[in-house]
Amino acid sequence: MSSDDRILRLRVTAKDADTLRALLRDERLDVGGRPQGHEDGGVGIDAYVPAGKAEALEREGVTVTVVDDATATGKARQAEVGEGDRFAAPDSVPRGLGEKIED
Repeated sequence: MSSDDRILRLRVTAKDADTLRALLRDERLDVGGRPQGHEDGGVGIDAYVPAGKAEALEREGVTVTVVDDATATGKARQAEVGEGDRFAAPDSVPRGLGEKIED
């Protein structure tokens, strides 16, 4: 996987709501949650963006901060998932379509 294939979690902060709306309308970002207002009048939102597109989001009135490498975080969480059915009885027999494989 190249570095441009990674998905980054970004914090996109705009100077005001209209600037953020214009950015979201132009770029059609995959956002997480609702915009959060700041005391200084700025507005921020988290977005999930391919690494190659992250720098292109910065423009006048908009700052972009990388929060996390979502691809790496996702792979780490997938590694935590066990195999098998921990709720199955120890002597249960598998049912359904499948193929019996000899060890």
